[in-house]
Amino acid sequence: MHTTLMPSQIEIVPFEPSLREYFYTLNAAWLQKHFVIEPIDEQVLRDPEHAVLAPGGAIFFARLRDAVIGTCALLHEAPGVYELSKMGVDESFRGLGAGRLLLHAAIAEFHQRCGHTLFLESNSSLKTALHMYEQAGFVLQPTVRAGSHYARADVYMVYAPGQDAAPARQPQ
Repeated sequence: MHTTLMPSQIEIVPFEPSLREYFYTLNAAWLQKHFVIEPIDEQVLRDPEHAVLAPGGAIFFARLRDAVIGTCALLHEAPGVYELSKMGVDESFRGLGAGRLLLHAAIAEFHQRCGHTLFLESNSSLKTALHMYEQAGFVLQPTVRAGSHYARADVYMVYAPGQDAAPARQPQ
């Protein structure tokens, strides 16, 4: 459908109030398709200014011409500690590189903020996303994250570019 489009046509832009609705709709689409919207998701997606931006996080959007096709968030958890979260790309625009561009924007922001720990939680069923994270330097950890906020999370990865992947484990 969009085979003539090029990743170079995708622009990554920061949060602005006019884009707020896309943060919810893009994430709700993949969450409802694969899982459910959990209370923590609802809280973050409905009020990104308070839940993400006010504590020191960032939100990025992938825009293709006038269409907002993807989003992701960098949540500030503690001094120097960030979570890559709420990454979603419209199904009809997958395969164009928007997810990879969003991921690189979030990693660049993490470095710009002099962060020391960047992690993500995901699910083993999201094979394409997990592969993308591994290619970007995230390393699978042997156990799920202690105190995880997400019932769906059976994968915990930490950004450690240049390190070999941890031994494979079976999701719980």
